[in-house]
Amino acid sequence: MRMLAEFFPEFTQLLDQMDDLYQDKRTIDEKTYQFICFAVSIKARSKPCVLKHFKGALDAGATVKELSYIFALVMREAAGADDCWTHDVLNDWKEIAAGNVDCSCPE
Repeated sequence: MRMLAEFFPEFTQLLDQMDDLYQDKRTIDEKTYQFICFAVSIKARSKPCVLKHFKGALDAGATVKELSYIFALVMREAAGADDCWTHDVLNDWKEIAAGNVDCSCPE
């Protein structure tokens, strides 16, 4: 975001406004909000956000045990999604192995 803040500050300002809107219109409690943000941050692989929402959840009354459960849940759901997606992609593995599928990949 540092580059965006420098070269496209209007964009980062709008993101700040969105954050304010989320805060004003929130219909869930702070702990639940932090749990969701923590989970999404893990999946998005955002170190600053994982740290921010881990601490935010603790400040909102979460326990490390609860956060560990969410961490495990994200990993399990991601693994399941990766498994299903990969099986769908490789469904025609015999055709792929035979060279009969164009992957549209640059060589």
